[in-house]
Amino acid sequence: MAYEFATYEKKGRIAVVTVNRPERMNALHPPANFELEGVFDAFVADPELWVAILTGAGERAFCAGNDLKFQASAAGRLEIPRTGFAGITSRFDNPKPLIAAVNGVAMGGGFEIALACDLILAAEGATFALPEPRVGLAAGAGGLQRLSRAIPLKHAMGMMLTGRRVPAEEGYRLGFVTAVVPHAELMAEARRWAGMILECSPMSVRATKQVALRALDVPALEAAMQNANYPAYAALARSEDAVEGPKAFAEKRKPVWRGR
Repeated sequence: MAYEFATYEKKGRIAVVTVNRPERMNALHPPANFELEGVFDAFVADPELWVAILTGAGERAFCAGNDLKFQASAAGRLEIPRTGFAGITSRFDNPKPLIAAVNGVAMGGGFEIALACDLILAAEGATFALPEPRVGLAAGAGGLQRLSRAIPLKHAMGMMLTGRRVPAEEGYRLGFVTAVVPHAELMAEARRWAGMILECSPMSVRATKQVALRALDVPALEAAMQNANYPAYAALARSEDAVEGPKAFAEKRKPVWRGR
């Protein structure tokens, strides 16, 4: 399927999604948001795809957030799909890992998109911010909730209350960036991380993601371990992969994952 505001490539088990509005620093307006919802609907539904990389077209921006010029021309009207900004910030039923390859500016909704991914890989010149208070708004696509869970609260508040820009290296030190690499190596690094994920059972990866995220909602460790509902973990225990992994180890060969 052809897309107007994004590209969607399949490379083996990996999907590469690129926001394609470089003339607007990949800022998103309603048509782009709804189109990206369709892209990620397709990714989640495709059993042949096990991990996705999200990046932005061009060298300047990953995503500059909401297209404020478009919103102003629409008399302030803002339409967001049920799955949230870029079709992922309110998508809580995606079991597959997402990697953000941040190639430049990740501001506002753009930073919120990155925070909705499971890994954030950043080019050396990338910058992050939630600048909404500077224009009389607030980050409403999960950024306030996710950032305050991802790093110590005082550091998160320092970013959120000022809207200040944080370079990639500082983001790495604070803990919301997974790795920082030269710009020219960003996509290769993203594929390297995707490749490492693909070395693991997709059933195990999905169980791990579900348990880690759902456990954040359970304050007591004992309850998080014993009483919480983790269907993906139960599915892993019943899976062919749970048989294949130990068998391959015993036979000193690489496992052949089925994802079921």
